[in-house]
Amino acid sequence: MKNFRIIALAVLTLSATNLQAQKYPSKLLGNEKKIDGIISQMTLEEKIDMLHGKNMFSSAGVPRLGIADIEYADGPFGIREEMEPHSWNSAHLTTDSATFFPTGSALAATWSTHWAYAYGRAMSREARLRGKDMILGPAINIQRIPTGGRTYEYLSEDPLLSGMLAVAYTRGSQDDGTAVCLKHYALNNQEDYRGFVDVHISDRSMHEIYLRPFEMAVGEADAWGVMAAYNKVNGRWCSENEHLLTTILRQQWGFPGMVISDWGGVHSTVDAVTAGMNVEMPGSRYMGQALLDSVKAGKVSEAVIDQRVREILRVRMAVKPIAKEEANRVPVGNKEEMAVALEVARRSIVMLKNEKLLPINSKRVKHIAVIGENAVTKMALGGVGAGVKTRCEITPLEGLKSAIGNSMKISYAPGYKSFDRGSRNRRQSPQQAANPELMSEAVKLAKSADLVIYFAGDNREVETEGSDRKSITLPSGQDELAIALAKANKRLVTVVVAGGPVDISTVNDVSKSLLVSWFNGSMGGQALAEVLTGKISPSGKLPMTWPIHLEDVPAYATGSYPQNIQNNAQGDIFVDITQNRSNERRQQLVANYSEESLVGYRWYDQKQASVAYPFGFGLSYASFRYDQLEVQPTAEGFDVHFQLRNVSSADAEEVAQVYVSRPSSRIERPVKELKGFQRVALKAGESKTVTIPVRRSDLCH
Repeated sequence: MKNFRIIALAVLTLSATNLQAQKYPSKLLGNEKKIDGIISQMTLEEKIDMLHGKNMFSSAGVPRLGIADIEYADGPFGIREEMEPHSWNSAHLTTDSATFFPTGSALAATWSTHWAYAYGRAMSREARLRGKDMILGPAINIQRIPTGGRTYEYLSEDPLLSGMLAVAYTRGSQDDGTAVCLKHYALNNQEDYRGFVDVHISDRSMHEIYLRPFEMAVGEADAWGVMAAYNKVNGRWCSENEHLLTTILRQQWGFPGMVISDWGGVHSTVDAVTAGMNVEMPGSRYMGQALLDSVKAGKVSEAVIDQRVREILRVRMAVKPIAKEEANRVPVGNKEEMAVALEVARRSIVMLKNEKLLPINSKRVKHIAVIGENAVTKMALGGVGAGVKTRCEITPLEGLKSAIGNSMKISYAPGYKSFDRGSRNRRQSPQQAANPELMSEAVKLAKSADLVIYFAGDNREVETEGSDRKSITLPSGQDELAIALAKANKRLVTVVVAGGPVDISTVNDVSKSLLVSWFNGSMGGQALAEVLTGKISPSGKLPMTWPIHLEDVPAYATGSYPQNIQNNAQGDIFVDITQNRSNERRQQLVANYSEESLVGYRWYDQKQASVAYPFGFGLSYASFRYDQLEVQPTAEGFDVHFQLRNVSSADAEEVAQVYVSRPSSRIERPVKELKGFQRVALKAGESKTVTIPVRRSDLCH
């Protein structure tokens, strides 16, 4: 312990950080005798029937014994609309709306365990009204590549930040009565070729970086469900990987709950069920009749089947079933949940740059030009994968108009045409040239305004499950438009709407102020307007590094991503998630995680490489001072104490971050690693004593 050195201190939060120190005993182990009695009454056919999907988002119970089906809620950031029983088509109900919560990277940008807990609890309340037992989330894979199709769903490049937020989300949901299903276990860090890539990684890197968030959510929050990923890890499919599902998950971590497959992600019968797979979703190709035949042939013992059923029943008994006639009767997306979405969105917005244009000066600014289709584009739906049929989504333009009222004139021009599904289906690239007519209209408007707010970035068609972005260049000619706008009006504010990093080199150069507002949920437009007008101070911090060039990213720099299939260009691959026939691929792709544990900021620190903006960065309208730093050893590790003062005239929240270094280590370690953080609210001039615990378990290798 004495050889560790605290080398960086940035910012802080609420007493909800006590979440990190508590260990939860599992609530799943209190009904073992009752479960014994149920299993003893079940036929083999009834047991097998519980081990595969009944329809697209449910698996069977045992009606004659009073065991209800398990209903799954798709989407970690909102409860997906109801689907037809055996397809991906909408059921076209009128009562299956939901709140669109800020997506994973936005939640992570809050660096708040308090609001992650509230987020999970709000998700659970809506799941219960919709008759759901298990949320397919949180999605907690490490953001290894900024281009990942699901980077917007995932939390962070850092395992501690991801893990602490996953713990809080899990506790919030399960305290309210809905099981979580941690996904995607494990190392599902890319969407291209996700169904047949084999990840090769060392044990140390796997445990320290990629498994750590899962371990924390299981050990500290008693997560009741885990979803096995599509890919292979060190030669075995995740759905039949005994090392992952039994040795690590059940034996080392003591997980007593159930494992379900990603949809279409099972590849065998005997290997899957014996390795620890409980439920094949959504069909029964391997764990239906084939499993029944395998048991009768003596290839799988009935004791294994009983154990898999026991693990399901533990979860079923912990979650109160909702009668089907009671589900989807009350509309969701109500005020309480919308309020949580708003509070999260407020704290997620990251200000990267501000040369005195923000907050908007109502005395100087009388006419605002709002440019960019992302000012009016709704992000609840789009692309491939889970979305939310929400009753409300306030766009940035709507939020600004509501906040400003009649005090200023607001004019809008689209400036560019966003990438859409039709373009993607035609295999067109988002990297199209600027539209001359739209650009001319936008430039004309910019010249007439006192302030230009330019909405750049991606949308849910550019960042989508099933395929990774091929670049981080802003789509639709947005860089060209940014240059033209800056020439027309130097008072340019750029807001980047995206789920992950984009190349901001151009907009950063030409803009006086620069913010990131993410895919920020139903209330995102209101939250952004409050930041722009100064009602609240921006307080979000980047949960991932924003690189200058894509080739600087460790997975790209080491040549381990992207992979290519002979005679099949990567750009032509669009994975059909409804037909994930991964086991039918003849060619195996290997992803060597050559950077080992040097993911994200760990790599850039080690290589002394420049970045656009670093992990943990974010500006405020307020200024803060840190004083009286002390470090005291404790039984669990050590506590970092200091005084934090708001030395400005603006009320604000600050996120304090503790990084640890061990330069004299006999094993290779990163230059620094995040080992603690808090979010702290401070009124103008206020000072607080802050304590951030650093745990021994987080210092281990």
